[in-house]
Order: sequence, then C-alpha cells, then structure tokens
Amino acid sequence: MPIEYTLSERGKPGAPDTAAKKFYATAKSTGETTVRGIAERISSISTVSTVDVMAVMEAFFQTVPQELAEGRIVRFGDFGSFRTTLRGGGADTEKEFNSSLITDVNVSFTPGRLFDQHMQGALLRRVEK
Repeated sequence: MPIEYTLSERGKPGAPDTAAKKFYATAKSTGETTVRGIAERISSISTVSTVDVMAVMEAFFQTVPQELAEGRIVRFGDFGSFRTTLRGGGADTEKEFNSSLITDVNVSFTPGRLFDQHMQGALLRRVEK
C-alpha cells in the first residue's frame, strides 16, 4: 500500500512572510498498528508465537530506554539507531551553565540502510484533503 499525502500551500520554513508561498507534501496517516498487530505479523512470518514475540517486545520496551538513560547509543545494525538529544537554554559563559538549563531530554532515531531503503522505495499516492 502506498504512503498517501496531501498538498498544502505555505511559506518556506524560515523564510520571511513576504516570500512566495509554495505547495508542500504532507504525509497522511492511514491508521495505526498496535504492538499486538506487529507481534501477530512477525509471528505469521516466523516460527515464533505471538505471545513469545510480545514477550520479547516488552523486554525491548524496557531495555532500550534503560540503555539510553545510561548514556548509550542503541544500534540495531541496518535497521537504525536510537540516541538521546538535549534541548534547553544557553548561558553567556561556560561557567554560568548548569544542568537546570536543560529543559528536555529527547530520543532521536536515525534510520539505518535497510530502514532507509524501504522508506525511499515506498510508493506514494496523492489524495485530496
């Protein structure tokens, strides 16, 4: 099934409001998949039961955040990697900086070669809003 998208006219991000507007594509969701749905799909293409896949996925959901909280990058080979990023305010000098200026810890996913190949090779289909 293709990735559906709609078009919307807006100014170029970061450009002055006087700049000419252009049409940009926005991906449109066609629904959601649950953890159980993913487990059932994995089970259908392997010799592992849905229950066993769910158990492994639950362990994954607990382990990855723990690894990230310990400052590690979590790499999954050609699938991709997760790492932490920080957001917050700055200080005028290095001496004035303290951790209270960090307002948010985020997780960033960087697709690996396999993941990226699937996304770049995805079919696209324009739909009306």
